[in-house]
Amino acid sequence: MTDDEALHDLDRALADATRIVAGIGAGQWALPTPCTGVDVRALVNHLVTGNLLFAALVTGTPPPDRDADHLGDDPAAAFRGAAASLSDAFRTPGALGKVYTAPFGTAPGIALVRVRITEQLAHGWDLARATGQRADFPDDVAEHALAGARAQLTSRPEGPTAPFAPEVPVPAGASAIDRLAGFLGRPV
Repeated sequence: MTDDEALHDLDRALADATRIVAGIGAGQWALPTPCTGVDVRALVNHLVTGNLLFAALVTGTPPPDRDADHLGDDPAAAFRGAAASLSDAFRTPGALGKVYTAPFGTAPGIALVRVRITEQLAHGWDLARATGQRADFPDDVAEHALAGARAQLTSRPEGPTAPFAPEVPVPAGASAIDRLAGFLGRPV
């Protein structure tokens, strides 16, 4: 996949995650998500914080407080703003080839793009499930993320602090986003 294709996938993943966040109803922010012990508001805040953090890594600006609430009174606007910051940061000339130290280790910018795509897809799926929405992410974007996740997670950590649960089976004919969710340990 070329850098331009990865950035296009990022924009498409962000657009659909933005649609899902915008579709969260006023009474749904405290609903549980498929992420154990994490409600809808906390999961949206996790995505916003991650998008702001990766944008800061790329631009060399101070990182956000990872323990703060970055949603304020308008979570959908906060998500849109963080998504735009992330997309803009990765479009900075040379950003994708530069090497960064991220929370998970050292990696080039293109790898950070792929991480953020998978985060938007996986947690967008979680939010859609929690709020009764459709997780209509583009199949090709989800397929690319699934292939990347399979390549990166050949041996995954286990236990309560592991970032993903063990892979779970998915129904035959499941969509690409459901197969990604199952690979990342979500019951489909």
